[in-house]
Amino acid sequence: MQKTAVLTLALVLNAGLLGAQAHAAGDAEAGATLFKRICGGCHQVGESARGSFGPQLNGIFGRPSGSTTDYQYSDAMKSAGIVWTRETLTAYLEDPKEVVPGTRMIFWGLSDPEKIDNLLAYLQTFQPQ
Repeated sequence: MQKTAVLTLALVLNAGLLGAQAHAAGDAEAGATLFKRICGGCHQVGESARGSFGPQLNGIFGRPSGSTTDYQYSDAMKSAGIVWTRETLTAYLEDPKEVVPGTRMIFWGLSDPEKIDNLLAYLQTFQPQ
């Protein structure tokens, strides 16, 4: 019985540590530089962010696709039925037209997992507290 309790405690502690590492994946500072270079021409983040050539990305995690009110989304994005999570955003950044066929986003994709992690770490800093 004691062996089971110790094993359970070890699994719980390990899951907590791995969860923290997964959440902290990426370098937000490097992501900020990348965002300015490849995303900032169309998207905004921050206190005064608004829709422009693309929607503003504040609070993107947990937000349904095509749902901000200050941007005119394509029918494909409005009807995609996606909730933006780390996994769905990763897939979208890798191949937007595969994830949402008919999207108007003109972006060929990002194949470097480290850059995607950095970009998502940066966007995570704009989640509501």
